[in-house]
Amino acid sequence: MAQTREKFATQVNSKILRDVRALADQEGRQLQALVDEALADLIEKHKNAKPRSHVMGAYLASHEKYGPLYKKLAR
Repeated sequence: MAQTREKFATQVNSKILRDVRALADQEGRQLQALVDEALADLIEKHKNAKPRSHVMGAYLASHEKYGPLYKKLAR
């Protein structure tokens, strides 16, 4: 089953576009295939975004220590 394709226009940093075109040439792929892959990777990355463990650790430690203050500030 063929996927529906849609055209869109945007602007891209010249160096990034040059590098992506070079990559497409090196891999023998179409530019649109790399753009599809990059956009799919971006969507997947955001779907699976989780805070880093050290960030969550710092947050939890801060909340334990300053929880009552945070509640007062929220009021």
